[in-house]
Formats: sequence, C-alpha cells, structure tokens
Amino acid sequence: MPRPATSIDVAARAGVSQPTVSRALRNLPSISPETKERVYRAARELNYVPREAGRSLATRRSRRVAIISEALTNPYYPELIEPLRRELAHLGYRAVLVADSSDDVLTADALSDGSYDGVLVTTAARDSRLAEDLRSRDVPHVFVNRTVDDPLSRNCGFSNGAHLLADLLVEQGHRRIALLTGPSQFSTAFEREQGLREALREHGLRIPDRQVLRIDYTVSGGRNGALTLLTSSEPPTAIVCGNDVVAIGALNAVRAMGWRAPDDVSIVGFDDIPAAGWDIVSLTTVHCDLNALASVSVAALHEAMEGEKSPLRHILEVSLVRRDSHGRPREKLPPKPA
Repeated sequence: MPRPATSIDVAARAGVSQPTVSRALRNLPSISPETKERVYRAARELNYVPREAGRSLATRRSRRVAIISEALTNPYYPELIEPLRRELAHLGYRAVLVADSSDDVLTADALSDGSYDGVLVTTAARDSRLAEDLRSRDVPHVFVNRTVDDPLSRNCGFSNGAHLLADLLVEQGHRRIALLTGPSQFSTAFEREQGLREALREHGLRIPDRQVLRIDYTVSGGRNGALTLLTSSEPPTAIVCGNDVVAIGALNAVRAMGWRAPDDVSIVGFDDIPAAGWDIVSLTTVHCDLNALASVSVAALHEAMEGEKSPLRHILEVSLVRRDSHGRPREKLPPKPA
C-alpha cells in the first residue's frame, strides 16, 4: 500500500518550498494566484490531505478563532459574524461560533484549552470578568460591538449616534420623545440612552423616566413596549428604539392600534439591518458599517495574536439613514383602540 503524500511531496511536484505549500493551502494573501494554482494542482494529483493536527503541533497554532455571539435569532448577529468570518479567512483562520454563556469563568476555561488562537467577543456585559479571565490565561481577544469597561481590554465598536436621531426628531417638531431600550449592563444600550438624553438636553428637552422602557431586544419586546407607551395617558409622538429589531416590533404595535407611522407616530431605530431597508418597513435608522467593524476588529485581534498587549478602544462613526418612518408630529392623535 503506497504511503500517503506529504506536503514535501506536494512542494517537489509544484516546484516550491514546503512552507510555501503550507501558506498556499491556507489561502494566505502573501502567495501569488499562480503559485497557489500550482500547489493546488500538485495536491490534487497526489491526493494530498493536509493534517491539521500535525500542523497544530508543529506551529503551536490551531488557525482557529472563536467568535462568541448572541443568539442568532437576532438578525444583527449573522450580519456581523459573516464579515468577521471573511476577514479571518483572508488571514488564514477558521472561525468557530461559540454560543454565549452566562458563566464567564467556564467560558474562559473553554476558550483557553488550546483550541483557539484568539477570541472575538460580540456580546458581553459592561462589567464582564471575561476580559480579565482571558488576559490571565494569555488568550488574545477583542470585544466587538458590545464593549466592556475594563481599562486594559481591547474594544472595537460604534459611536452611539443618538444625537443624529435627536436632532432629526427635534427638527421635525417632536417634543414628546420616548425610548425603548435594553438593559443598561450592555454598552450599546447604556451609551445610546445616555447619548439620547444628553442630545435632547442640548435642545432643552428631557425624557421622563416613565417614557423609558427597558425591554428584551426582540420584535415582541418592541411591540409590547410600544403598546405600553402609545396607550399611556400622555403618548409620545416619536419613539426611539434601541435597535432595528425593536423598531420593527414597534411598527407592528402601531399597525395593531390602527395607526400609521409616521402619520400618527414616528418610529426610529439603530443598526440598519437589511430588513430596515425593505419597502414594507422603510425604517429611519442609524447605519453601522459592519464590514468596517469586522475589518478593524480582526486586525486588532491579529495584533494581539502577534504579541500586542496594549489596551485599545477603536470607535467607528455612524451615519443617519432617512427613510419613511419619521415625520412631523400630529397636532392631535387619533382615538385609541377600545
């Protein structure tokens, strides 16, 4: 029985060095397309199968990066994970999705067993111990989108952009503005709420605490929260939603009441997920460039995997997307449903 082909055999057939074979088969950008094609052809002719276990032992690298994600029922996360995966693949790393865990210590133990060269954390509470635990285990990591308060951590996220929505709504004439937001333990919810309050104060306005509801970041959470606000004794003329999923739920509530947005109430969101741009939704929102976030986050992680240990806080700017869910407030709201 003939012995299996090795990477040295492939290198001899392709007329290149063995390290070049390794880099070509990992699709690293430092290898020219012509060289990659020669290596691929030689590997096919020899029926060569790379041995990942042996490669990991030789290099002490797994070429795998863990991505810790929120539940994928929120469409924001698949939209973020895919560009992260692409950026990692461009550097020759395989992305491994890890379900979020409420126990940071168990998560850190699982992430530090040598299975991963680095970790991208897309969901974490502001006071999470995960940064400290990963750092103590010498696991390179970056917090993406939701950042942590740990001053020694590496964070990549977006500016809160709430002033863009505040300026828009005030310009339209709104004075009764409510907020549907998530738990303040998450950086995105905390920063967007604080940013909205500060921006409205600059316009001489404030949001009464009764007009701020903390809800689950789900369609049903947005729907139920909006119904609570719109059936109150003093309903708002505009609702700022902590993300687009919540905003879509709020639009459902408006429709359930027999009202229309923006004729009867304005609804605005954050993130600019693809569904926000559908004609049937046409949501005014804050655009967050997930491709740009993925690029800077993976670059920051690669620096960490190469030995960079200094703290990092990279904040990307956002932009306003004007669609059809905002308008001027009505002088008199239609009757509430019985």
